[in-house]
Amino acid sequence: MPASSDTNFGDLPPSLAAERRGAIAILRLSRPEKRNALDDGTVLGIESFFTRLPEGIKAVVVHGQGEHFSAGLDLSELTERDTAQGVEHSRMWHRAFQQIEFGKVPVVAVLHGAVVGGGLELAAAAHIRVAEKSAYYALPEGSRGIYVGGGASVRLPKLIGVSRMQDMMLTGHSYSADEGLAIGLSHYVVDVGAGLAKGIELAERIAQNAPLTNFAVMHVLPRIAESDPASGYLAESLMAAIAQGSDEAKARLKDFLEKRGTKVLRG
Repeated sequence: MPASSDTNFGDLPPSLAAERRGAIAILRLSRPEKRNALDDGTVLGIESFFTRLPEGIKAVVVHGQGEHFSAGLDLSELTERDTAQGVEHSRMWHRAFQQIEFGKVPVVAVLHGAVVGGGLELAAAAHIRVAEKSAYYALPEGSRGIYVGGGASVRLPKLIGVSRMQDMMLTGHSYSADEGLAIGLSHYVVDVGAGLAKGIELAERIAQNAPLTNFAVMHVLPRIAESDPASGYLAESLMAAIAQGSDEAKARLKDFLEKRGTKVLRG
């Protein structure tokens, strides 16, 4: 489906651009001259975009313009902050990226070139990550005398483990696209230039799911995974009952039993 402009995305900063393709929204990081480094305006724009998604949007694709997804925090914006100001700055990033991880719809991140520092933190907040073969991952904060502040301490150990994250920060070790796939930084690797098409394909597939199921996968599954087993089993049984009791679920199950339902897709 061709892209269309949509004024319902609100006022975005020049560093971001958005378009709509049916039930899919596409958000583009648009600071190629800065390798899509994330300044405060961009992060606040990301928060605004995901908070104000128009009606009918069922999945989002995030990608970067130019040769890189994002080289991370815009270091030119760093000023001397006292401790309280530093905490508030980090929490601003947390609020923005929580609108991705625990927002309204599933998010697919398309990665290429630098996926570094805050760029990796942004990618880790997405639910599905597609990497082009040019992608590489790094956390250079250690060599710059700073520490991650966009949620990496919480999200990345769940993906790759504490030990690998320590190695990335202490030694500057980076991972290629294929290595990132092997350790859990991405779900798919595709040829250079093929990432956006793959991301849109996956988002369109996601958008066909029942909204309640997508909600459960986004909001309930992560919390079950972090709970004790007894609480997890209880939450799962409640969510399963809520989902299967909906009119949409009953209609979809009827279609499946009568050979009209969607078949399992490979790849």
